Amino acid sequence: MQGLVFIGVFRYFSGVEEPRTSPPAADDQALLERVRAGDSEALEALLERYEAPLFRFSMRMCRDREDAREILQESLLAAARSIGEFRGDAALSTWLFTIARSFCIKYRRKPRPTDSAVADEQVTAMEDPRPAPDERVADRELLAAVERAIETLDPGYREVLLLRDVEGLTAPEVASALEMSVSQVKSRLHRARVALREELSPLLAELHPPPDGPVPGCPDIAETFSRFLEDEISADLCAEMQSHVDSCGHCQSTCDSLKHTLAVCNAVPAPEVPQDIQQAVRAEIRKLSRG
Repeated sequence: MQGLVFIGVFRYFSGVEEPRTSPPAADDQALLERVRAGDSEALEALLERYEAPLFRFSMRMCRDREDAREILQESLLAAARSIGEFRGDAALSTWLFTIARSFCIKYRRKPRPTDSAVADEQVTAMEDPRPAPDERVADRELLAAVERAIETLDPGYREVLLLRDVEGLTAPEVASALEMSVSQVKSRLHRARVALREELSPLLAELHPPPDGPVPGCPDIAETFSRFLEDEISADLCAEMQSHVDSCGHCQSTCDSLKHTLAVCNAVPAPEVPQDIQQAVRAEIRKLSRG
């Protein structure tokens, strides 16, 4: 059982535990066929599927809500105008995130003061009546810390982490969206995950005080499991890691703290897409359908 918990905890970092995944490709394909037949309602439905994930990605990449609004609208409009050029060589989600990323790069070049607006909005959005009041406060603090930790990542690492672990794209899909090799994606992903864990370490230690300190030989659990979940280490090494955690109070505490982080992050819904953007996109789709 301890080994199973150990595996489950680290799935937060790889998108395996209840990932935010794209809609099934078959569903997208059915809508795409209708779009190619001139069905404007199918185009609206197709873009509506990805509005919230694109908005979430844009907010976290740009750290500015107004920029994210502009990026979302420009991305959806660009997709609506060029959907006929999409040939299905990659997943539709990959194509859409590629478009959004190109606008993020443009907006990211604008000088902006660093603030926690995105974190504050995500914290406000989390409403879970089940935990006790003190647990809700702790979860809100942890959630804000997670958002701030993501913000501190270098943009090159942040976009890999967001696409792989938050939006649920596979490593090859991330590589396609970012126009880099799969090995480059995995290398950045491991570094981003480890950096995120290190940034959260002080707060996690307060929430889940370890019974003792690390002992000589304690492995780097986050990086090792990051590599395992990307099929870069063997099952035998994984078994060794599980055996160590079963006997190490420090590493067990680390697992508990990361499991808490996972639970908090999974409680956060996607941001609500502004109605004016939805209306603008639908108006453009109707305009395109009229020829």
